[in-house]
Amino acid sequence: MVVCDTILKERMNARLLGCGGEDVVQTTVVLAHGFGANQSLWEKLVAHLVGDDHDERKLSVMLFDWSFSSAIKDPDVFDPLKYSSFDAFVEDLVALLDEMKLSSVVFVGHSISAMIGCLASIKRPDLFKKLFLIGVSPRMSKPTRNHFRLVSKPGQTYLNSEDYNGGFEMEQIEQILTAIETNFQAWASAFAPSVLDSKDPSSVDKFKESLSELRPEVALKMAKIIFCTDLRGTLEEVRVPCTIVQTTNDLVAPTSVAYYMQKKMTNAPSVNVEIIEADGHFPHLTNTNTLAEILDRALVEA
Repeated sequence: MVVCDTILKERMNARLLGCGGEDVVQTTVVLAHGFGANQSLWEKLVAHLVGDDHDERKLSVMLFDWSFSSAIKDPDVFDPLKYSSFDAFVEDLVALLDEMKLSSVVFVGHSISAMIGCLASIKRPDLFKKLFLIGVSPRMSKPTRNHFRLVSKPGQTYLNSEDYNGGFEMEQIEQILTAIETNFQAWASAFAPSVLDSKDPSSVDKFKESLSELRPEVALKMAKIIFCTDLRGTLEEVRVPCTIVQTTNDLVAPTSVAYYMQKKMTNAPSVNVEIIEADGHFPHLTNTNTLAEILDRALVEA
């Protein structure tokens, strides 16, 4: 393990696993968890990436926890004023990679982290060799007719169209936000099994435990950011090769989103879509072997 004693690294629980010398590392894979999760949810994939059977690949793996994660024990780390949009998370990611002296990484982002990675690659393309996006969605809700929405660039508007299915109706999102605000624990207990394959109860329990440990006010703040942000207008600015991975039955991100993103990422050198025949939003937990095979191919191409 490579040790780096700096404040940001410690604040985000960042650590490097795998090859210990910079002279032998060929690729660094950065694993970024999603909402309600923490870095421990990557443990199955980490075992594949840095296990004894793969020493010859000379990989290092960076793990960390976002400020909203339940693994962050200091309540002051999550500043609700600072973390009011994707921008602050992009700044954290860029700063962390710089601090760890990493560049040209293969970024594996799950859910919200996938879009954070896209935005970070627009800001600092030198830091990213490839984006590997799992369960990604630039907008969670389905557009309504003739509705305009402000996107990330000041002054820029995006005309919603009927060719986009984000997975949720606005009424459903309002119900989710109300449920989180009124009884977070009850909502977390119901939400976890709805986004994982019920045939894998241990994975359901693992995510439910992580999700339930969130502070309710943090969960509500993050849910508003995730469900109420439209980042579709940024897709054409991505200029890094991408692999988008979706399962066939994902409540959060329908397969149509992957193909929508592939169509809109017109300036990326390549955008490959990989569909896993499975249920749920967490293939790194429930379909690790299949996901690992797809990631292996992406690493060869990177």
